[in-house]
Amino acid sequence: MLDYYEVEADLSAEEKMIQESAREFVDEEVRPDIGEHWIEGTFPTDLIEKMGEMGFYAPNLEGYGSPNVSEKAYGLLMQELEACDSGLRSMASVQGALVMYPIHAYGSEEQKEHWLPKLGSGEAVGCFGLTEPEHGSNPTAMETRAEEADEGYLLNGSKTWITNSPIADVAVVWARDQTDPDTPVRGFLVETDRDGVSTNKIDEKLSLRASITGEIGLNDVFVPEENVLPGVSGMKGPLSCLTQARYGIAWGVIGAAQDAFETARQYATDREQFGGPIARFQLQQDKLAEMATQITLAQLLAHRLADLKERGDLRPQHVSMAKRNNVRMARDQSRIAREILGGNGITADYSPMRHMANLETVYTYEGTHDIHTLILGEDLTGIAAYE
Repeated sequence: MLDYYEVEADLSAEEKMIQESAREFVDEEVRPDIGEHWIEGTFPTDLIEKMGEMGFYAPNLEGYGSPNVSEKAYGLLMQELEACDSGLRSMASVQGALVMYPIHAYGSEEQKEHWLPKLGSGEAVGCFGLTEPEHGSNPTAMETRAEEADEGYLLNGSKTWITNSPIADVAVVWARDQTDPDTPVRGFLVETDRDGVSTNKIDEKLSLRASITGEIGLNDVFVPEENVLPGVSGMKGPLSCLTQARYGIAWGVIGAAQDAFETARQYATDREQFGGPIARFQLQQDKLAEMATQITLAQLLAHRLADLKERGDLRPQHVSMAKRNNVRMARDQSRIAREILGGNGITADYSPMRHMANLETVYTYEGTHDIHTLILGEDLTGIAAYE
């Protein structure tokens, strides 16, 4: 993979091992069939526990079976998974950053001991219920409600665009008090086999097709008191989870762009027109040079982000800048890679157009490009444009 400034020469032995093992796993287990999965709109569910055995779910957490690897190692893992397909990285990202992380950070000891080993091994699958049909970029306006009941709560509401929900065993659901809309948001661990829970699949997606996406319907779902996350209330809970996931996205999309670049470079050197390889033409070299430059810039941004995270200086706005820039970069460069492939680039035999379509979703989810722009604008000016 492209590493023009040789930043990976400074990786630790553990970081190199994690990167290489993830790349080998993807090449052997996933890449041969991922194009077919994308066409069929399926996820290779037979790999969920294998990914757990490889340590792909929240390896940067400590304890409960997680190895507590460096933040850079975690980022490199996301990069290698998304070099294959954004759906593969989404599976690991949701399981780790959006489900295991809040349980690890805010859960009771009983919740941690029950769920984290199962989720880490892939024995159980989780999903994250925040987005609602009428509330995407403004989750503070959520309508899902929790009404106090005898020894627990009754949940009512609906969530949508939820990765993994149709195959999930547990959902981290965020809701407000039924009687007082001004009360802080709380997190609930909702087993999906409880009465009143539905997890309908969303079909006919034109992007992120090798990922299972669905809804969460909650109709008088009883959740016992011990299923409430005790360690957090308010929007800090879900937003802190999103910061973790966005960090992984900022790394992951570099892999998609690297894969698109390598595919285009190889094609340009192999494809002959007008008596020689098309790579000899200035137009194609201009495209490859610009792709390599933009990928390298994104790579440097991600490595700096990891340094900030490791030493405890990371702010959510730092992650917003990296997510915003790197996803836009990958979206743009995958399109250029498709151009280099010409007509052959629209087939599933080559990855750039699949990456290009997937990245439309990544550009939108976990905070749209425009919302991250406004987050940065507020941080730079002190004025919130969305209030």
